[in-house]
Amino acid sequence: MAAPRKYPLELRERAVRMYRTAEPKPQIKRLAIDLGVHPEALRGWIRQAEADHGERDDRLTTVEKEELATLRRENAQLKRANEILRTASAFFASELDPTRRRS
Repeated sequence: MAAPRKYPLELRERAVRMYRTAEPKPQIKRLAIDLGVHPEALRGWIRQAEADHGERDDRLTTVEKEELATLRRENAQLKRANEILRTASAFFASELDPTRRRS
């Protein structure tokens, strides 16, 4: 289960909207202090919003991050299933081996 968010989503959205619509662009540190959030948190939110709007190529979008997390969970589940099947296959192969001595 994911950890609870320190800042509500409404605050994040409002802070990013304030930064993106302000002219001239305010200093992130000053805006963060005004809003009562950590400057690096605000900087990360802004970068993520820029990636989501196609303005940055160095980060995954939110949709891509969610898809990646889903695929990683699915991959882990399939690996567990394959290991179970491999173990069961080895067990049944040893049971059907005619050269195996039965006691």
